Amino acid sequence: MNTSAPVHIPVLLDEVLEHLDLSPGMVVVDGTLGAGGHSREILKRILPNGKLIAIDRDPAAAAHAKAALDQEFPEAKAAGAIRIFEASYRDLPYIVQQEKLSSVDRILVDLGLSSDQLADRERGFSFKIGGPLDLRFNPSEGIPASVWIEREKEETIANAIFQFGEERFSRRIAKAICLRRLTDPIKTSEQLTDLIHRCVPGKIHGRVDSATRTFQALRIVVNEELKHLEDSLQKFPELLAVGGRFLAISFHSLEDRLVKNAFRDNPILERVTKKPVVASVAEEARNPRSRSAKLRVARRFM
Repeated sequence: MNTSAPVHIPVLLDEVLEHLDLSPGMVVVDGTLGAGGHSREILKRILPNGKLIAIDRDPAAAAHAKAALDQEFPEAKAAGAIRIFEASYRDLPYIVQQEKLSSVDRILVDLGLSSDQLADRERGFSFKIGGPLDLRFNPSEGIPASVWIEREKEETIANAIFQFGEERFSRRIAKAICLRRLTDPIKTSEQLTDLIHRCVPGKIHGRVDSATRTFQALRIVVNEELKHLEDSLQKFPELLAVGGRFLAISFHSLEDRLVKNAFRDNPILERVTKKPVVASVAEEARNPRSRSAKLRVARRFM
């Protein structure tokens, strides 16, 4: 992973902190640590005597964030108040058990891709920067996107791009992928981007590059993102103390729908936000990635 300083800007930071409603001594879970932007502000508000459990599937991100947080909060590190795990947030029930905790006070998951991951050429997350078409959060788990599109049937590829990317030219893109792989399989993000641009009329649709939706779909597939989210939405409420809060930031309509329905239907949760919290005009101007962010909040009441 790129070893330069993190460039990620945490989305909806003010709104997240307002709804977390933190105080010293709380046990808080940051299920998607990333560059540590949310975790840093959480620690400032729960110390002393509080505890942060931070999780990330990306080993490089976890290592970079751990080094930064340990350096900034040396007393918390020494006291064991910062616990960072290279894992999926889906593994939180096992982590809570390992930490010998009966419950936690707050859980936050930010389901977006960090700017640092987009800037990492080795993963191929960004069609603008290029690199191997991998798209995995953890390079040691699963298979790269390049292998997935080489192995799967045309119909499977088309359905995934349509369902997870909401791309109306999904069948055209899938057909082009399958024709190309007969003689020259796609290995890099540049190759896939070029193919998409030739399949989809107009390179830019509004403010979004026409390759964005396909890359998003493939990333969701190879990381099994919706499965991880579904499992977590089912298990996490039981981990919260009564009065505890669960915050989820989504960037995709399927994710947001899963969160909305889970918060509405769980019998021990009540919705704190009836409608999703979105970025202010000022934040959108400062951080364009925040345009699609939606924050939903639920509270355990029994």
